[in-house]
Amino acid sequence: MKNITVIGSGTMGNGIAHAFAQNQYLVNLVDINENALQKAIATITKNLDRQVQKGSITEEVKQATLKNITTHTDITKAAAHADLVVEAASENIDIKLKIFKQLDEVCPPNTILASNTSSISITQIAAVTKRSDKVIGMHFMNPVPIMKLVEVIRGYNTSDEVCSLIMETSKKLNKVPVEVNDFPGFVANKILMPMINEAIITLNEGVAGVEEIDTVMKLGMAHPMGPLQLADFIGLDVCLNILRVLQDGFGNPKYAPSPLLINMVTAGDLGVKSGKGFYDYSTGSKDLILAKRFKKH
Repeated sequence: MKNITVIGSGTMGNGIAHAFAQNQYLVNLVDINENALQKAIATITKNLDRQVQKGSITEEVKQATLKNITTHTDITKAAAHADLVVEAASENIDIKLKIFKQLDEVCPPNTILASNTSSISITQIAAVTKRSDKVIGMHFMNPVPIMKLVEVIRGYNTSDEVCSLIMETSKKLNKVPVEVNDFPGFVANKILMPMINEAIITLNEGVAGVEEIDTVMKLGMAHPMGPLQLADFIGLDVCLNILRVLQDGFGNPKYAPSPLLINMVTAGDLGVKSGKGFYDYSTGSKDLILAKRFKKH
């Protein structure tokens, strides 16, 4: 496996491209928007510069990493010779099924198709292809260049050979792969999202404020980041989508998203990406500022 195609150049996509390229893989990074691709390369360059400043890589490694990445707006051309495709598009089932159906048609028969989905069924995604044995989940954590975990999700028909190959490939990226089975939310989000949702419910019920909830979880449970800040970092829209997948998949009301979360997403307060969520990021300051509606009066 040498030629990697990454679909989607957003936060996860550019991070995945960065991780592969830094480890000597040739990466085709695909997005329908040329401006998004330019922004992705700028982000990767900035992150590599940070690594150089910290002494974790050399300037030569940075330049080689950037040289290993080619950008494309044409998925057919980008995936024509791929050994592995990693899809990192929006967490939307219709979009993912459309992409995998197209990939199945344009990729060579031996190409492995992986999804970075954080909650959607790999078996359902594989069903729109004619190579369900070669479809698998590779759920990277954000920020990808730093976080070690990769959830490797086996679909119903994923072969042992493909699973073993993806486990080994993840290790070559200096990641720690963990094999899990295909259930809604897998392991990470099946546990994490109800906790985040409960934190939002706790806020909405007036039990405590944003800072108080996050402080309790950081100091009391040794979490590096409180659940409300983490939700902002993930994206409140992503959290909402995952909770809905869990609710539909398990049919259990305990996964029902908080009305406050629904209202915030509807209003466009999505967290870091929109500049405001439970905290206000619009100033660009490293110091977190409570969003106006959550400030104490």
